[in-house]
Amino acid sequence: MAFLALSAGGLVWLFQDELFHPFGDARACEGSDTSLPKVISAGGTPLPADASEIHYATDDGTAQVSFLTSRLPDYLHRAGLVPDGAPLLDERYGSAYALGTDETELPKGLCGPALRGPAWSYLATGSGPGVNVLVERSPIGTDGFRDPARVMVSFDVG
Repeated sequence: MAFLALSAGGLVWLFQDELFHPFGDARACEGSDTSLPKVISAGGTPLPADASEIHYATDDGTAQVSFLTSRLPDYLHRAGLVPDGAPLLDERYGSAYALGTDETELPKGLCGPALRGPAWSYLATGSGPGVNVLVERSPIGTDGFRDPARVMVSFDVG
C-alpha cells in the first residue's frame, strides 16, 4: 500500500504541469477557455524565437499573451507595427501608455510576471484587426526598450 501511495505521489509530481494547468499547457493561465498552439501567432505573426516566460489567458474568443524577448525591434517590424527603418517609439505608430516608472500591470486573468512601466502601446493595422501590443520601455532615456523587454499582446483567436 505504501508503495502505491509513493508511486502515485511520484506520478503527480512528475506530471504536475499537465495535471494542474488548463489543457495540460504550463503557459495557460487558470480560467482560460481555449488552448493556443505550441507556436503562438498573434495576428499571423509568430512570437520571437527567443520568447521566454510565455503565459496566456483566453476568454470568449480573445487571447492575452505575455512574454519576454530581446528581439523586440524585429518582432515589431514583422508584425507590421513599425515600418523598417522607422523610429520604434514614434507617435505615428504608437503612444505612451499610462504606466509610471516601475509601476506594474497584469490584466485580469493573465498570470506570470507583470509588465513594468514605463510602457508603449501599439495597435496593429497591417497584421489584422484587434491586435494590441504593449511593451516595456527603458526607464533610462526615452528612446529604447528594456532588454529583455516584457511584451503583452492581445488579439482575437480565430
